[in-house]
Amino acid sequence: MSSVAVSEVDNPGKGQSVSNDFPTLFSPLRLSNGVTLPNRAMMGSMHTGLEGHSIPPWFQRFALGMKHPHVTSDLDAMAQYFQERAEGGVGLMVTGGIAPNYEGWTGPFAAKLNTEDEMNLHKVVTDAVHSIGSGENDKARICMQILHTGRYAYHPFAVSASNTKSPISPFKARALSESGIRSTIGDFVKCASLAQQAGYDGVEVMASEGYLLSQFLSPCTNLRDDKYGGSLENRARLPLEIVQNIRKECGDDFIIIFRLSLLDLVDGGLNWNECVQLAQWVEASGATIINTGIGWHESRIPTIATSVPRGAFVQPTLALKQTGLIGIPLVATNRINSPQVAEDILRRNASDLVSMARPFLADANFLLKAQEGRADEINTCIGCNQACLDHAFVGKTASCLVNPRAGQESSMQKPTSLPEDQRRTIGIVGAGPAGCAFAVTAAQRGHDVILYDQAAEIGGQFHMAKRIPGKEEFHETLRYFRTMLMKHGVDLRLSTTLTFEDMKQNAMVDKWIIATGVRPRALDIPGADHPKVLSYIDVLKHNAPVGGNVAIIGAGGIGFDVAEFLLHHDGQDKVADDVNPADFLEEWGVDPSNLTRGGLTEPRKTAAKRKLVLLQRKEGKLGANLGRTTGWIHRTVLAKSGVVEMLGGVTYEKVDENGHLHIINNKGQPQVLEVDNIIACAGQTVFNDLELRAKGTNLEKMVYAIGGAYQAGELDAKRAIDMGTRLAMEIHREEVIPGKHKFEAPTSAEEEIFHFLKKWA
Repeated sequence: MSSVAVSEVDNPGKGQSVSNDFPTLFSPLRLSNGVTLPNRAMMGSMHTGLEGHSIPPWFQRFALGMKHPHVTSDLDAMAQYFQERAEGGVGLMVTGGIAPNYEGWTGPFAAKLNTEDEMNLHKVVTDAVHSIGSGENDKARICMQILHTGRYAYHPFAVSASNTKSPISPFKARALSESGIRSTIGDFVKCASLAQQAGYDGVEVMASEGYLLSQFLSPCTNLRDDKYGGSLENRARLPLEIVQNIRKECGDDFIIIFRLSLLDLVDGGLNWNECVQLAQWVEASGATIINTGIGWHESRIPTIATSVPRGAFVQPTLALKQTGLIGIPLVATNRINSPQVAEDILRRNASDLVSMARPFLADANFLLKAQEGRADEINTCIGCNQACLDHAFVGKTASCLVNPRAGQESSMQKPTSLPEDQRRTIGIVGAGPAGCAFAVTAAQRGHDVILYDQAAEIGGQFHMAKRIPGKEEFHETLRYFRTMLMKHGVDLRLSTTLTFEDMKQNAMVDKWIIATGVRPRALDIPGADHPKVLSYIDVLKHNAPVGGNVAIIGAGGIGFDVAEFLLHHDGQDKVADDVNPADFLEEWGVDPSNLTRGGLTEPRKTAAKRKLVLLQRKEGKLGANLGRTTGWIHRTVLAKSGVVEMLGGVTYEKVDENGHLHIINNKGQPQVLEVDNIIACAGQTVFNDLELRAKGTNLEKMVYAIGGAYQAGELDAKRAIDMGTRLAMEIHREEVIPGKHKFEAPTSAEEEIFHFLKKWA
């Protein structure tokens, strides 16, 4: 075992103030290079769009014209983003992936580091992070991830171990020659050296998730017959030579994190014995830390979405640690989003560190709050992907559904208190996501806030969402809002129906916020008033009894949610900690022991309670507009149940006297669906009666609609929370008047380039 790779793990609490609630999480960790990390939480890598780009200036002008005359290549926004996480207590952070050469780009002109000019841009990031912490033992550290996408590249220069094409990229990769491999090794080493010169404390070598180094390691993508293919020793040669040469170039003090896949979740992937051997070789080659990777991006197993139970993929890291063969720290990862889950993993010695990425998008002060005994104030990541990964796939800057300021730190200030003369008394009608987001932010700004809702508790339509199997995390957002409303002194008036006359008579309120949400759109066909016809609210909110054969009209997000509820809700509402990881793994056919190549096994089949028909008027794939990174999961869940028929391109004719649905199918043929119930999930309309009543009165210029009351559509909590938060930040300004009160994140140059290239591709 290399002396560079040996790590000393301190006893919990040694030389460090430790939270009584989470003592192991807040115990220090001494690495083999003498660096002491202040706690056991690592902020894992994720692409945010803040990593910069390698767009030549001439192309910027050609593609963007004068739309972005201010576009620069600086990384100031990235610096502020990481600085705020460092201030929140994160001791070790890893950036989003940076390519070592143009072949490794994620897409055209993506972030790259192989020149001194590019290196100099990164110094602002490392300076910002290193400004936090008063001594060596509490100093924040940051490593840069070196990511070569290989055949996952979204550009025609893609290379890989062999001439193969991934199912998630339109470009076939070219096999690297031996000279190309040597050049690639040199590019990785140069990238690491430049990162060191830029001030990074280390690098993470990405050899997981199906990227280039995974493609060399795995026999399913490495079809070579030279010294870089065939045996495990040969397949491992490229990544190990990269680690060895980085260590030689950068010295013993430099942190090298190696992201090793312990569960590929693809046919023909690595098996367990190979993973154990690789971990030993990686340590001997000079790595400081081994970070667990779970699943390739092309895998058809969910690994990070909200339906994945907390800590579901800890087992492989635990098994590797239990071998006793690895002497450097191991990192557990995936769906670790609460300090208690992190503490439990560390306390049972399943890993030495826990990696969390999206939880620090949701709350930069996650660790600070946990350490100070304020865990109930943590804005918990619900794993929805809607504003982070879904944004990344369309070139947008990553943000967070529950925290719109994430990724926007440089353009959206913290909600600090306003001067006394700018504070207002604000009444809010509706305590759903939009109303609560506005109320919390407005109160943080110093406004006097009164929040009304006719229900007995806050949350609005989140109360229905949290009942859907796989969306138990939504409970956490409601807990967060309840805590923060109380902390910031919001006058909460539940079980209160506010009329327009009440608003007129309340002379104390300076501005009114209408956050009353949406109404379900009624079916407009003969027989729609039949007692067997229900709305999604009847089912999800009022527990209306539903028969064994059901037609669901509308195949958007609500239709899919209702389908999952009818198939899998067992009559007992659950919170996130109630969900059993073992059940999830069995249902999806995951073998966490990884004894079979790739860790796949036969999924467990469960008897279905109902038969469903999911219908939509539009031609084409049902659920096409679901989340970019999660829609396939919802479609797969329904498809593998074996009891859901999906029909697109239908015309609804009538509901007959028996409650049966008459349609014209997509072949133009009449069809009768003899069902027990018909559930309408056919969209929503704005519920803005109070705003309409204000038109033409002296309240008109005081009334602002937000969320669903401003714009209906799918139950879009991302839009609602974003709009509420942004308006609360600006409502004190005189120029913010009804009709001119919607504020949005600025469009980045990267997003403009994405759409420009998509247009011409």
